[in-house]
Amino acid sequence: MGRRAPYANEDPAILKRERGVDPIFLMLVLLLLGVGLLMLYSASSAQSEFDSGYTVSTKYLQKQAICAVLGLGCMAVFSKIPAQFWYKYTNWVYVISIVLLLSVLVIGQSFNGAKRWISIGGIQFQPSEIAKFAMILMLARLSRSYGPRAAEFRYGIMGFGVALMGILIPLALEKHLSAIMLMGMVAVVMMFISGTRSRYLMMGAAGAVLFLVVYITFMGYAGDRVTAWLRPDEDPSDTGYQILQSLYAIGSGGVFGLGLGKSRQKYLYLPFQYNDYIFAIICEELGLVGAVCIMVLFAGLILRGYYIALHAADRFSSMLAAGLTTLIAVQTILNLCVVTNLLPSTGIALPFFSYGGTALAVNLGEMGVILSISRHINGARKQEEDL
Repeated sequence: MGRRAPYANEDPAILKRERGVDPIFLMLVLLLLGVGLLMLYSASSAQSEFDSGYTVSTKYLQKQAICAVLGLGCMAVFSKIPAQFWYKYTNWVYVISIVLLLSVLVIGQSFNGAKRWISIGGIQFQPSEIAKFAMILMLARLSRSYGPRAAEFRYGIMGFGVALMGILIPLALEKHLSAIMLMGMVAVVMMFISGTRSRYLMMGAAGAVLFLVVYITFMGYAGDRVTAWLRPDEDPSDTGYQILQSLYAIGSGGVFGLGLGKSRQKYLYLPFQYNDYIFAIICEELGLVGAVCIMVLFAGLILRGYYIALHAADRFSSMLAAGLTTLIAVQTILNLCVVTNLLPSTGIALPFFSYGGTALAVNLGEMGVILSISRHINGARKQEEDL
């Protein structure tokens, strides 16, 4: 049978846009996930053996692999869900995320002094990971609704700001500074892309700096992190210990590294070597060459994500893809800067690599949303009223 002709009310350009997911973006996601699981096993094996009485070396890998499978399932499902679905249910996702954040204050579980987890049906997760997605959804929807009016203070600052505060205030009550910083940076980028005037964004940045100064002044542990960042050698056995061990790991790796699985710092010298500081183990084992290769993979994923956003079929899809890509970009940059002591410790994980089931599953689901948007990047830009 020959190819059917378009119906009378169908636009051939719209039919042309229906295609498979972007293969380059998908390949980069799978590569980062595969390498991430491999490096997580290498970085966590010693800690796993210690925690299990030297009987199991895959404790953390097993949990991460389960979440990876769950995340891949979400990615596959979300890659088939059109952006219009998320546009329609943005308000519901936003409200549910706020409820979950507030529930942490009541039924949340503490870990390492932080109360940011809740358990539902025996499954423990961080609502802040869902809140990141909800915030990006809401800002993308508002960007589509405001259009050119985003350049005005009333919409570009007040409108976006109110939506942002709905997420940031519960996070502030949780004392989750790293999530506040991350979401604030992503929001600024999305507001800039939406057309908010630079002078308004500069005013917002000044307010954020003032908030950080006040926060650090009154929160002792945050001030200790700044001190450790500026002068880690002054207290090498306490506040500066983690930074110094991270730098030792990076330096000992040299150009080509000690070899996969041959890290010395992972043997309980570097704290959280399988989480926030996994990149230091990567540098130690794979050296400068391996670290650069991984950074190239991240750069490729980020650039391809922005390419998909730039060629998306409508404004909402474009902003959604740009926001999710920016989330990965900011997390990656902040984590690498912390590990190399270019920034104070923030507690922000490296996407696809750091241990954390909720973050991995949500990140993969978000990549599925971008893949869904990539199905519609051919042809003319879809009219906004189609949403």
